[in-house]
Amino acid sequence: MESGKWPAFEEKMKAEGLNESAIAAFKYNYGVLVSGASTMIPESSIAPVESLPRLESLKVSPDATLLKKTVMLKLNGGLGTGMGLDKAKSLLEVKDGQTFLDLIAMQARSMRAEFQVPLAFMLMNSFSTSKDTLEFLAKYKDLGTGSDLEFVQNKAPKVDASTFAPAYWPADPSLEWCPPGHGDLYPALLGSGTLDKLLADGKQYMFVSNSDNLGATLDLKLLTYFASQEAPFMMEVAQRTEADKKGGHLARDARTGDLLLRESAQCPKEDEDAFQDVSKYQYFNTNNLWIDLVALKAQFVKHDGLLPLPLIANAKTVDPRDKTSTKVFQLETAMGSAISCFEGAIAVCIPRARFAPVKTTADLLALRSDAYVTTSDFRVELSPRRNGVPPVIKLDDRYKFVDAFDQLCPHGTPSLLNCTKLEIKGRVAFNAGVIFRGTVSVINSTDKLLYLPRGAYSNCKIDGKPLYDPEA
Repeated sequence: MESGKWPAFEEKMKAEGLNESAIAAFKYNYGVLVSGASTMIPESSIAPVESLPRLESLKVSPDATLLKKTVMLKLNGGLGTGMGLDKAKSLLEVKDGQTFLDLIAMQARSMRAEFQVPLAFMLMNSFSTSKDTLEFLAKYKDLGTGSDLEFVQNKAPKVDASTFAPAYWPADPSLEWCPPGHGDLYPALLGSGTLDKLLADGKQYMFVSNSDNLGATLDLKLLTYFASQEAPFMMEVAQRTEADKKGGHLARDARTGDLLLRESAQCPKEDEDAFQDVSKYQYFNTNNLWIDLVALKAQFVKHDGLLPLPLIANAKTVDPRDKTSTKVFQLETAMGSAISCFEGAIAVCIPRARFAPVKTTADLLALRSDAYVTTSDFRVELSPRRNGVPPVIKLDDRYKFVDAFDQLCPHGTPSLLNCTKLEIKGRVAFNAGVIFRGTVSVINSTDKLLYLPRGAYSNCKIDGKPLYDPEA
């Protein structure tokens, strides 16, 4: 390690009030960075996962008594800045007038009512989302309050790429810090005291998922299977499609046969074709994870208070809006990569219905449409009539932010139930009652608004020439 540089990081993190667990995790990552060790996972070091058990085929009888030993955790640290939001993304209205947090709260309530168990529920918030989230959830007082409801993820100092010293940016010191990736779940659990508190309360199993994935509820069959396997860690994966080819995939260590996760940032450029081959690497991580808390605590003890996750070193500029500003490394880890830290970790293939995240306004359009349905227990999942395949949606960059996106659908979301692929380019607005079927392109190359009237549009390309000027 660059021993002369480390004390400056330690001092900076302590001054910011970060706990010993957060500092230990960053110190490990920093040591990997300055060692010069490759953080890539080349094709030659891994092998495909040929097959996995599938949720539909698991031979287990759901055991509701396990719920007393289980906690449901939602990751809720994202601001949704990529969609033009300045508050927790989970506060965005997503379906039938309900926000992500409304539906999550109702999911937890539904399970408690169905099984007559006070199911433990928690959020991992960030410094940016904690206040808004707690204020919003005040109307769901039965979910818990304070440290019983949340713990807060850490932040990490950016590293100057030329000196390996802490990045310095006096114009806006907040830009000297970055999120450490959702792999921070583990040091945040430990450093906040939450892990020890849960263990003391008799909790053994934790189900973790992202707050923007409303298909990811605590499935009792999966919980029972996880407990019956006595595995320390289980990852829910789904079958990759062409729409998933740029995301991380599950693989096996070619030497040991153990499961591992390879993210796009860990793939050498020369291996990108293999990385994106969905017939070779069939499974992707949904970020729905099951963790044995006793096993997690044992790993922390074994590794002196840290979990040695694979490092992702992202090259950025200290001010992301100024590409001429100081070049930095942001040191991040992925939550799912912990699969390689636990001997005996397993994976299970789930239906696409348990994976419905919202990362872009294109995802939001799909989720708000009839391609997705809300179940009686408040899950939002792909309609059974979609046969497990979501619509592929490509929106013009002008609709990247939610305020502009809302102008696309001023009278409600079009029907996408039978739409295979939808592409929107240029200034467009949909009237009520628009139905898309098959593959449809809506192109407007002019500056005038293209207003799509009520009706069904099937396997066609619309250039909009007769459809301008709704006011006329």
